[in-house]
Amino acid sequence: MRLVFLGPPGAGKGTQARALAREWGVAHVATGDMLREALAAGTRLGLEAKRYMERGALVPDDVIIGLMRERLAGPDAARGFIVDGFPRTIAQAEALAGLLKDAGQALDRVIYFEVSERELLRRLTGRRICRRCQTAYHLVSAPPRTPGVCDACGGELYQREDDREATVRNRLEVYARQTAPLLAYYSQRGLLTTVAGEGSIEAIRSAIRAAAGAER
Repeated sequence: MRLVFLGPPGAGKGTQARALAREWGVAHVATGDMLREALAAGTRLGLEAKRYMERGALVPDDVIIGLMRERLAGPDAARGFIVDGFPRTIAQAEALAGLLKDAGQALDRVIYFEVSERELLRRLTGRRICRRCQTAYHLVSAPPRTPGVCDACGGELYQREDDREATVRNRLEVYARQTAPLLAYYSQRGLLTTVAGEGSIEAIRSAIRAAAGAER
């Protein structure tokens, strides 16, 4: 089972990837987690990535692909993996295909989470964070008991700049522009399946299982 999950911010890729990786006994590979693990371990590539991150610069593709090669060679990825939110560009997709080919492997399926902009805005702009203890809430799916007040410490809840509607709309526009060629790339190779990313978590999970040929 070798899968890639693609979708815009707020589509629910990470939630589904973590649960299905546990269910199927495969590795969940998310670039953010991968970078944090490499930094904590002090690996050569982790330290190289750190230099870029400390400057606020994007980590170059060759470093990310090197980390991906190391991660996919790990023992927990022997039975398969779900790569979450990567690749972002055709260059990254081609590099991923190359490193899998070197390992005698190939992707089985690329699953794209399709979610309406209205729903993404609801999900992403509804987040509130406690100024004191940083506990996260959501106005719809996980609201505090008292509006504007943290359940845990009584601190004030606020909306991060990244979660404001104008910022979120811009993030979604950038993602759509960046990802359209990537979806065409995987579609042309017969790897792409689109699933609806709206509905109950279990209904979405069932659709992913069907797309991956892993129905219960």
